Amino acid sequence: MCEYTEKREFIRMNADCNMTFRFVDSDQQHIGKCINLSGAGIFFKTEKLISPGKAIEITFQPENNITQPLNAFVEVLRVSGDHNGTYEIAGSIKGIKAT
Repeated sequence: MCEYTEKREFIRMNADCNMTFRFVDSDQQHIGKCINLSGAGIFFKTEKLISPGKAIEITFQPENNITQPLNAFVEVLRVSGDHNGTYEIAGSIKGIKAT
């Protein structure tokens, strides 16, 4: 039996797939790479700076047929930069949009 020791409400799943996102007040699409997600949150990388507190709409189509596409509304919680000109974004999923 696997033992899960992380103190989170939902287990994080590795996603490693391309995604798009847009600010809810704009139609302009931006590109990101989803690293992992859970039932309540998402972690992704992008070259676009997003301020904490911003609302975005994310969309991704997993590369396998097992996982369903996701279109959701997310509140950005944390942003950190790395040394490659990309930003790491942690967000809280606030709602799932019907596709």
